[in-house]
Amino acid sequence: MSHLDPWHEPMRLALAEARLALAAADVPIGAVVLSAEGSVIGTGHNVREAESDPTGHAEVVALRAAAQAVGEWRLAGCTLVVTLEPCTMCAGAAVLARVERIVFGAFDDKAGAVGSLWDVVRDRRLNHRPEVVAGVLAPESTALLASFFAEHRPI
Repeated sequence: MSHLDPWHEPMRLALAEARLALAAADVPIGAVVLSAEGSVIGTGHNVREAESDPTGHAEVVALRAAAQAVGEWRLAGCTLVVTLEPCTMCAGAAVLARVERIVFGAFDDKAGAVGSLWDVVRDRRLNHRPEVVAGVLAPESTALLASFFAEHRPI
């Protein structure tokens, strides 16, 4: 078994969330937040288009839901699982929420802030640095995104 195996099922849940965004004609990105015990306490998918909200990224939606579920903004011990490498806003939100770990699928060479373009979550100047697990079910996440962009941004 690879070290990524424990994250396959949560990533499948995040992919299901991404498909909800796709059904609403938004970029298919999905996220789930797991408690320290591994139960789902927050879910989210992109709602930027549906809600005309520039902060309506899957990660922010899922983090908000998780904070509501636990009754506080600190999500210590929790894991954020997301289909695409978080952008600077979402990486910053994860750091500020004090999540223990970020698990993501596809790398984002254009806006990724968890190692690709920037590395917000491992910046030694910050007081919290979550563990990162990258590339979980990356082919599935990449295929979903590629299909969306092939339709919405044809060459």
